[in-house]
Amino acid sequence: MVCEVPTDGFDVVIVGGGAMGSSIAYHLKGDPNFVGGVAVIERDPTYARASSALSASSIRQQFSTPLNIHLSRYGIGFLRQARDLLGVDLGLKEPGYLFLASRAGEAVLRANHAVQRGEDCSVELLEPAAIATRFPWISTDRITLASHGTANEGWFDGPALMQGFRGKARELGAEYIADEVMELAPTAVTLRSGRRIAAGTVVLAAGPWSGQVAATAGIALPVEPRRRSVFVFDVRPSQERGPPGLTPLTIDPSGVWFRPEGRYYLAGTTPANGNDPAEPPLEVQHQEWDDMVWPALAARVPAFEAAKVVNAWAGYYEYNTFDQNGIVGRHPELESLIFATGFSGHGIQQSPAVGRAVAELIVHGSYRTIDLGPFGFERLSAGRPIRELNVV
Repeated sequence: MVCEVPTDGFDVVIVGGGAMGSSIAYHLKGDPNFVGGVAVIERDPTYARASSALSASSIRQQFSTPLNIHLSRYGIGFLRQARDLLGVDLGLKEPGYLFLASRAGEAVLRANHAVQRGEDCSVELLEPAAIATRFPWISTDRITLASHGTANEGWFDGPALMQGFRGKARELGAEYIADEVMELAPTAVTLRSGRRIAAGTVVLAAGPWSGQVAATAGIALPVEPRRRSVFVFDVRPSQERGPPGLTPLTIDPSGVWFRPEGRYYLAGTTPANGNDPAEPPLEVQHQEWDDMVWPALAARVPAFEAAKVVNAWAGYYEYNTFDQNGIVGRHPELESLIFATGFSGHGIQQSPAVGRAVAELIVHGSYRTIDLGPFGFERLSAGRPIRELNVV
């Protein structure tokens, strides 16, 4: 594909150089049918505040939406080949996910399981007795059911994946420009430096800031930054009990989650109702640990009663307020503008598949590997949300 663009222009300009934008650049430049120029605009080349750099970087197939399952299934295959494809070691671990449910959540867990089994996911339902046998470190108090992913789920080094995509995209010829997009148009972007870059196609992959960038073009995009705190904690073993070691990523009915990270553990939760504003300061909410995370951990895993926070950080989700699912594909009226945003915490695990799909859309005019049509922009104006029940 070659587009006629002015001298200071590219065939494709990607707004956002995190995992998603860099995956698109990598897949474009790696497609033998694409011979054009690609520019990636990233306002913070240090990635200090990038969602990709601050993610807990996990991957699962336990979704309630088949399309999300397909995206992550492709993703796990890509992560396993990352050393060969990108030249990076992601430290991929696959102990699975473990969703715990009380009586109130049992029906949802069973409904999700039916979808997952229909998609041939390796997932098993466990009654309390089986939970206690399989995971003796868990207290099954008020737990009536669990869903355990036995394969294709785990966690990895998200920043390494992002840098792998970025490095390989640059090696293949993509140009990275350290600047900020101040004005978006379907065939051009204007940068803070004053530079205007023309484009045959503009891809909006600016993560949490996508809504703000879209607004400069008069487009209402329901994507905004939402803060999530991640706590790193240590557990001192006692004579009675020690920490459980390598466990699945476990989600308590309260919404609190935890997983191992080396000799430590990571944990977090969704903020309480009324305490999840758009674009709050990027500061750790230590009160969440005291009021929400530690009480749930201590009740669910007795060995965690002695948990001690040793570090913490906060990052932004690119939160899609419409339905918490990705918005991908062409604008219905502005054909040269493509979206790849709004993944609401799932972006880093879905970046390999979405990057390939968007590249296919640009180069071939349609999706070939995974049809992302249901995630198109059109569903917003049509009022057709795609409800994902397994949002963590």
